[in-house]
Amino acid sequence: MAEFSTIYKLSIIAFIGFIQACSCTCPVMECWFVQEKPGRGGGLTGATTQEKSLLHIRTDAHSETAETQRAPADINPSRVYVITDPAATLCHPSLNPPRGSIKKPQCEINPFLPQPSSLKWVASLTESALSPIYLQADWFSGSFQGLDEQLGISTISRAPSGTTEHDVILSITSKTMSAKSRLGDPVTLDCSFWVDPSNPLSASGFAVEWRYQTRGDGRLVLAYDGKMDRLADTHEQGASLDFEALHERGNASLLLEEAKVRHSGTYICTVYLPYLLAQVTMDLQIIEPPSLSIHPSSLPLAVPGQTLNVQCEASGFAPLPLELSWEFKGADGKSRSLGSGSVSGHRQAWDGTYSQSTRLELDTSKLDLGRGGEVTCVAVHAGGTRRASVTLNVIGFSSPSIEDSMAMVGVALVLYGLIKFVSWTFTGSGSNEAEGQDKKEK
Repeated sequence: MAEFSTIYKLSIIAFIGFIQACSCTCPVMECWFVQEKPGRGGGLTGATTQEKSLLHIRTDAHSETAETQRAPADINPSRVYVITDPAATLCHPSLNPPRGSIKKPQCEINPFLPQPSSLKWVASLTESALSPIYLQADWFSGSFQGLDEQLGISTISRAPSGTTEHDVILSITSKTMSAKSRLGDPVTLDCSFWVDPSNPLSASGFAVEWRYQTRGDGRLVLAYDGKMDRLADTHEQGASLDFEALHERGNASLLLEEAKVRHSGTYICTVYLPYLLAQVTMDLQIIEPPSLSIHPSSLPLAVPGQTLNVQCEASGFAPLPLELSWEFKGADGKSRSLGSGSVSGHRQAWDGTYSQSTRLELDTSKLDLGRGGEVTCVAVHAGGTRRASVTLNVIGFSSPSIEDSMAMVGVALVLYGLIKFVSWTFTGSGSNEAEGQDKKEK
């Protein structure tokens, strides 16, 4: 009863999607039809071939608009397909570029073989072990990527044997094909699916699986048996689904409570129906800019010819690489580069973040630092550019500035006036004493 309620709700969502799609223009897409040729001598593997194909998308099986359009001369008529998508998933604007546009959406279709799954969280969907007659048809999987490279769609479609009219049975969509997050932030990886409620397989339930892989290493993040309403025992801590949204709207998005460096990689969202599966792949990158600190935090007074050592530490950043450099801004306001200094190798902390440092030798006799200024450490990273500064003061500089020259002139004028005053006072008192002495003698 619960499973019937779920399918009913999903069909309501599909109907709403169809109503909204009526105002959209469904695309005619060029696509690659990719399949493997049987190996020679009965071998299991063969060469992969690809042919140009054309997909006419429509939301109503009774519409004849798509069928009346002609195929280009370079496409085999047998590779022209009419795809009926009641949910209008394939009618998204990013799959329908303006006429004459050079940039086009990516599309690939492949033959698909329905088969049961032995996974614990999927096995309940095919407990009867009977292959329904409904499976006796031509099945295809489709993979689509929008112009913005953020929309990804995967479909499973069915066509009566020998025909070119396909009906979408299962579609799965993601709007976060390439996601980024800061360290410690919550993350949502979008994944939603639609099931044709009229197909007999939908009554047997569904299952959802999330897997992670990077550099050949993979792990199960989370798996859920929708028929039995049961979460697999093996699931990653801090990863969850919104089960209410899953059953009501087909929202299978993965929720990560707190982004960590180890979460960076590729995620695969897979939705299972009995004998069928569709999946979308997306990338998540955890980006954390560095924190900068300069040692010493305040520089001592320097004299011409003295050498000072300054170190800049960049810590807590991910991923690699990081570019470190130094700048100097003089009293005249002009900035210039001091180079990268002596850069150390990177070190990795327990949480997966990195640290790196650079040391700069400030030789006041060679670098022409004038009376000093601002020394800045610059770190350029994928998460943004960070700066940290310290003030340098140089005393006893041989070429005084305009301000110093004016001050020296002022001091000279004061001294000159003082000398004149003392001289006048001494001369005046001396002449008064001489006049008094003359009067006494007379």
